[in-house]
Amino acid sequence: MDLWLSLCLVVPLAPLAGAIIAGLFGHAIGRRGAHSAAILGVAAATIASAFVFQHVVVDRQTIDADLYTWTQAGAARLNIGFLVDTLTATMMLVVSFVSLMVHVYTIGYMADDPGYQRFFAYIALFTFSMLTLVMSNNFLQLFFGWEAVGLVSYLLIGFWYERPTAIAASLKAFLVNRVGDLGFLLGIALVFAHFGTLDYRPVFDGAGSLAAAVLPGTQWSLATVVCICLFIGAMGKSAQFPLHVWLPDSMEGPTPISALIHAATMVTAGIFMVARMSPLFELSDTALLVVMVIGAITAFFMGVLGIVQNDIKRVIAYSTLSQLGYMAVALGASAYSVAIFHLVTHAFFKALLFLGAGSVIIALHHEQDIRKMGGLARFMPVTYLTTLIGALALIGTPFFAGFYSKDSIIEAVAAASLPATGAFGRYAVVVTHWAVTAGVFVTAFYTFRMIFLVFHGKPRFGAADDAAHAHDHAAGHADASAAHGHETEAHGEPRESPWVVTLPLVALAIPSVIVGYLTIQRMLYSPFFTGSIVVDAARHPAIHALAQDFRGAFEMALESWNSWALWLAAAGVAAAWFLYLKRPDLPESWKHRLGGLYTLLVNKYYMDRINDVVFGAGARLIGRVLWRGGDVAVIDGAAVNGSARAVGWIALLVRRVQTGYIYHYAFAMLLGVGIVLFVFLTWPYVVTAAR
Repeated sequence: MDLWLSLCLVVPLAPLAGAIIAGLFGHAIGRRGAHSAAILGVAAATIASAFVFQHVVVDRQTIDADLYTWTQAGAARLNIGFLVDTLTATMMLVVSFVSLMVHVYTIGYMADDPGYQRFFAYIALFTFSMLTLVMSNNFLQLFFGWEAVGLVSYLLIGFWYERPTAIAASLKAFLVNRVGDLGFLLGIALVFAHFGTLDYRPVFDGAGSLAAAVLPGTQWSLATVVCICLFIGAMGKSAQFPLHVWLPDSMEGPTPISALIHAATMVTAGIFMVARMSPLFELSDTALLVVMVIGAITAFFMGVLGIVQNDIKRVIAYSTLSQLGYMAVALGASAYSVAIFHLVTHAFFKALLFLGAGSVIIALHHEQDIRKMGGLARFMPVTYLTTLIGALALIGTPFFAGFYSKDSIIEAVAAASLPATGAFGRYAVVVTHWAVTAGVFVTAFYTFRMIFLVFHGKPRFGAADDAAHAHDHAAGHADASAAHGHETEAHGEPRESPWVVTLPLVALAIPSVIVGYLTIQRMLYSPFFTGSIVVDAARHPAIHALAQDFRGAFEMALESWNSWALWLAAAGVAAAWFLYLKRPDLPESWKHRLGGLYTLLVNKYYMDRINDVVFGAGARLIGRVLWRGGDVAVIDGAAVNGSARAVGWIALLVRRVQTGYIYHYAFAMLLGVGIVLFVFLTWPYVVTAAR
């Protein structure tokens, strides 16, 4: 085994070792030992990822190797191995670095939580699962990492299991993802049935054979069916409409896992998977159109919901939904590299926003209602400045990371073409472009509504300080802030968070500013993803059109003054300032005037209600039918109780023959002998007559 393959093994196995040590021996080694093991494991993965990234990206050396054969089914060998190309190496570095920052941050946030060691075991295991997913070289290992991420997210969202809302949220995430995973599994099964293998390379090399194939028994294109099934899996993991409903409720988990799930791990798995499957998706314009339309719906309509949220974490959660929609739109436009570029920039500034929100939450005794905050900028300058950087990156401020990736998505959609979808496809592209452009205003509005209500204006936290403890996320967790200097003595002033909280904020703020400027030309307009991502430029010219217009990162930022996106973002910020600082009476007035619309938004388009009434009630009805018809009638009634009654009935008949008189038994014996003789003597004649 060569050096680079050994380093690849270190990347997933080091966090796994940290998870095992913290989980199994946490009580023996104590809190310091548990977090040290987990952090060292993720730090080792980050360092190894950096070396592998340098080898793969700079030296252009792809690592594709099978480690061992898990099993063999006929001629098909199911292997465990790694495919580390530029796409994988980028994901490895981003996932491990963001996870490392979250691990360090957790020391402060979860300081006095009774489940401290368990939490570190979970987040290290979560990191292992995501790294296994992105490093896989076959569909089997991809599915293992896919399901492992879902399982650990269930454990983390429901970490505070004493709270019914946390239990409900974790179960909701688990069930909704099972819906998506069913489609994902069907897609993998169709790939295996057609190609006879689950390894990426032979599937991608032979992808052209899917173009002319149809699903047996139908006239449907097999490529379209496979890609849509795979994307259904991505809809669950990456929370695309209508399988998005689990993501806002995942805020019931501790803030560090909210940052990890929403920034660089679970929700980006679907985006990564579609980019990895680009050789298949390029065969079906219909599948790409589905991806684009679903992404547009998610980007705009989920962003609108962020306007009416008052929980600081839920505002950022709906922002994640919207940004995932932007990534899906880029995928649908065949601008896969742009989607990955936005994934990278989003990972840094979204993790920064969540961790900044967590810093505010612990400073205010775990209060999360932004209406009970205000004026925190002067009390928490580091948290304010870093969170402001994250907000500026999110809304696409020129020269910040989010500007380069978000503007590239908008321009890619404008240049998109899906020729096989006809007039409907052209109309869908136009509507999608409108949705992602209008979404810029929505994003800026709800983001700076949060910034102004939390950090500016008059302080409102003192009056609500007593109620803040009632909003705590776990029994015994509310006092964690006091142990680390977060208390507000006798309703006094909040204090800045300790260094274990602010250091990750600063570390994430730096790439939130510079990573877009430094990497846009390399990631989008060079052969960076050659061999990792396949695009049919003749039929899908979006990325080619972007390359023709690109003249440099600096020039792109300067030219943004001529685009709608910049002015819509500025209008969103100005509107938020006017409504929540200058005239805070107007939002309340408009709330009553637009009561129907406000009710619709507060109830999240009634998607939860629809799921409960239609799908939940349907599932309960089917369950009752199966219970009464299957369990009660067949299993209990016929199989268990029925067999017992049959035995009793037979025993009753037999008991009547068991009289105890010898002459009865003698008569029965003679009768039996007579029947046997009769059959024996007459059987030959019966057979002859039958012939």
